[in-house]
Amino acid sequence: MKLLITGGAGFMGSNFIHYILNKYPEYEIVNLDKLTYAGNLDNLEDIQVGNRYTFIKGDITNPQDVEKAVKGVDVIINYAAETHVDRSIMEARDFASTDVIGTLTLLQAVQKFKVPKYIQISTDEVFGSIEEGEFSETSPFMPNSPYSASKAGGDHMCRAFNKTYGTPVIITHSCNFYGPYQYPEKIIPLFVTNLIQDKKVPLYGEGRNIREWIYTEDHCRAIDIILHRGEIGKVYNIGTGKQISNLELTKIILDELNKDNSYIKKVKDRAGHDFRYALSFEPLKSLGWVPEIDFKDGIKKTISWYQSNEAWWKKLVEKKEHTDYIQKQYQER
Repeated sequence: MKLLITGGAGFMGSNFIHYILNKYPEYEIVNLDKLTYAGNLDNLEDIQVGNRYTFIKGDITNPQDVEKAVKGVDVIINYAAETHVDRSIMEARDFASTDVIGTLTLLQAVQKFKVPKYIQISTDEVFGSIEEGEFSETSPFMPNSPYSASKAGGDHMCRAFNKTYGTPVIITHSCNFYGPYQYPEKIIPLFVTNLIQDKKVPLYGEGRNIREWIYTEDHCRAIDIILHRGEIGKVYNIGTGKQISNLELTKIILDELNKDNSYIKKVKDRAGHDFRYALSFEPLKSLGWVPEIDFKDGIKKTISWYQSNEAWWKKLVEKKEHTDYIQKQYQER
């Protein structure tokens, strides 16, 4: 089987490439990535599989780039996206371009080259916020940030192509990812790398917002099962059933790194900050998948990885673009 992974130099795409190449020695992968600030070929520098892996630098909004990468592939898995909510609030246009127009461009390539399967990697944030209970696969979309609106737009495009043209699409909505290779702007890698450097961590508001978390390896296993057993036209939520507040998350990280609460710096809350996400995922369970990695075990693995790979993340956090962004984004209360 030959897979086209878009956004394969990013956090989740690179983890999935490692997973597939290790598990399936006969599979081939083409990685199409624009190499934005969050795309990092260092994530894949240890890959040594000869002609089973090909990297193409390109933009999913560019039909010529996509057509160069898509010829002869059996499946497209679209990890390529602008994903950081805070950046979407500051500059929404890039999100609409990549997450909607990029998805459209890929779907048109599926049609043109008769690709047998397309899997859309999306987010629980398209559903908005839920005070209690859980979102199901049929919950209405009510996005509250430019990021989640752009992902919802791409997902709607997938549904429309499936219903109108019969395009072989599967959509996934996942809870929050964490693990190795995550760019240090998201809460877990930002907090871990700050504390390793003996810096405080910027916690939005009172930290009451609640999120559901999945370790990267569990998410890779979920996409693996959907790839091989998922039904065309279906939507699959990917969750763990375990939700914690951002304050609880912060304290777990502090404890793991032997820091106390004095390292918490409360900052101005995010505009339109969703209060709570939670997913049911019965269709995925019916395929035989359940999460295997407990959150605290996953956090230990994640912290250990960042401790052992300072050279990887220090070159990122020391860039002027990153330091300027952090200073602009997190304003002390």
